[in-house]
Amino acid sequence: MTLADLPESKTEPDGSAVVRLLSYNIRSMRDDTAALARVIRACAPDVVCVQEAPRFFRWRKYASRLAHATDLTYVTGGATASGPMILASLRAYVEHTEDVLLPLTPGLHRRGLATAVLRFGPSARLSVVSCHLSLRSEERYAQAGLLLDRLPHPGTPHSVVAGDLNERPEGRSFRRLTDTLRDAWVSKPWGEEFTSTPDRPHQRIDAVFASDGVEVLGCGVPAGLPGVSDQDLRAATDHLPVLAALRVPPHPV
Repeated sequence: MTLADLPESKTEPDGSAVVRLLSYNIRSMRDDTAALARVIRACAPDVVCVQEAPRFFRWRKYASRLAHATDLTYVTGGATASGPMILASLRAYVEHTEDVLLPLTPGLHRRGLATAVLRFGPSARLSVVSCHLSLRSEERYAQAGLLLDRLPHPGTPHSVVAGDLNERPEGRSFRRLTDTLRDAWVSKPWGEEFTSTPDRPHQRIDAVFASDGVEVLGCGVPAGLPGVSDQDLRAATDHLPVLAALRVPPHPV
């Protein structure tokens, strides 16, 4: 699969939907926000799982600005999930949202989950979780378990988890997730692998995971994608984004 071959969004005659999902740590929009918006728009996502969304003073204003600049809508998260946030195109019908605050370890940053059930077309339902796990190994492992406890959502058996894991694939928290979910990069690699850092990509600590039944059509860092310049990727934030194309089957009403 070449960079130009990532499938575009569409709804199939059988009711299944091809969905483009982007996972992106945006470092509270402290870098070049114009470059950030260009990268997101060029990826043409249906869903964006954001990590490190603005979460302090007037955070809703900044979330709204990012949504407007990228032709997306705010779905859930931000300060209410302690950083993770979900944006979506008008193609997605929002059926359910919930922001989850995870247990706080004294002295450490509070973590949370932004979750939503989105419908594409008449019946292709997808449970989406945006996460940003702890820097501390023990807490990170526990958070991975708490995340898995929320799957599957009662509204659909089909789930995707996307986020900054603060851990490489060989780590035990990463492996805890792949014991239940499929690592989309491993299932169908596309683009580049490493997500950190933009100036010297050398590790994959950001990932997309899919449940059984969700077909991965391609997943990776969109370096070289038309409209995504290396300069913008370096300027937008301190992580590289992960873009996945997923086929979500129809779910009986």
